[in-house]
Amino acid sequence: MLLEISLTLLIGILAGTITGLLPGIHINLLAALLISISAFFLGFTSPIILIIFIISMSITHTFVDFIPSVFLGAPDEDTIFSILPGHELLKQGRGYEAVYLATIGSFSAILIILIIAPIFLIILPKIQTLIVIFIPYILIFSSLFLIFQEKNKILGFSVFILSGFLGIAVLNSNIDLREPLLPLLSGLFGASSLIISIKTKVKIPKQIIAKPRLNKNLLFHPILASFASAPLFSFIPAIGSGQAAAIASTIINKKITQEKFLILLGSVNTIILGLSFIIIYSIGKARTGVAAAAQKLIPISNISNSDLFIILITITITGILCFYWTLFLARRFSETIEKINYSKLSIFIILFISLIVFIFSGWIGIFIFIISTAMGIFGILSGARRINLIGCLILPTILIYLL
Repeated sequence: MLLEISLTLLIGILAGTITGLLPGIHINLLAALLISISAFFLGFTSPIILIIFIISMSITHTFVDFIPSVFLGAPDEDTIFSILPGHELLKQGRGYEAVYLATIGSFSAILIILIIAPIFLIILPKIQTLIVIFIPYILIFSSLFLIFQEKNKILGFSVFILSGFLGIAVLNSNIDLREPLLPLLSGLFGASSLIISIKTKVKIPKQIIAKPRLNKNLLFHPILASFASAPLFSFIPAIGSGQAAAIASTIINKKITQEKFLILLGSVNTIILGLSFIIIYSIGKARTGVAAAAQKLIPISNISNSDLFIILITITITGILCFYWTLFLARRFSETIEKINYSKLSIFIILFISLIVFIFSGWIGIFIFIISTAMGIFGILSGARRINLIGCLILPTILIYLL
């Protein structure tokens, strides 16, 4: 059994590395594929083994996905806000440092998950009804809070509303579309950034492969902010890691540095993903697609204390291994990125994402991808913070809960 668990965990890390490094290939896609063929695997293994694979893949993804976000400008929805500080450091030759800081944040998240998980298992079932009632109002407050941080509030509100209408059209329509989030988010936050990079002819300097000097001043605020905010946002839909990190950074310290924000985002990203597995087995609410997949393998009524213990051990071991694995990969990227023609690489990534969108979402997906990319470019050129583009998820979710 121990050998089977160990091999499954390592295979999960490999799968999470692939989803983390390749733009457009998300853990939700692999989890959905696994569920569709789970009957085959359950013929010779147990559901908890498949859950170990899903968890190790997911945690690995939260570590590794900062690498393409920083070096390639091709994020997923959880690392979209690492682009600005990550790219700024990359253009200074500090791309490795950017990934290192985010990885430190993700590593610190493992301890926070272990602290919060028992509390969630005890408390959440008792306040589940209140959570459902307050979700839309928390979303509204969070959105207004972020908009009012803008210098030009009207512009920020416009970007939020326009992206929200786009999200409603894509997510709440009767269009027969598989994986609607793929073209929507890939256009808003991926292709749009890459096109701007091509237009501005970004040139990547030689990268300095050096660890940042860690001290109490650098670590204290972001880790405290993630500990205070991530558990709250971990069971609220539509509020992703980036939004939670942005809100937390404003509350804790309005002038938070780029370095601290990367630590904060790394921590929040891993906390929200890790706690989603605890939440699904606590109150049955699927905060993430991978958590929903885990629930299909072992329903809440069948989960045991030993299963929950295995889940926490898997999160812990995966986090420790991925800390070193991610830094190894970041070092390799740092050594090669300056030798690559960044404009050609950006074009290749856009074409690759387009192919992924077409495979999973068809021609309708391509159309949405084009519209979303145009909306994303508008968001960048408007001067408003790109965080407002997350209205594409928040506004549809608010309407679902209120109507």
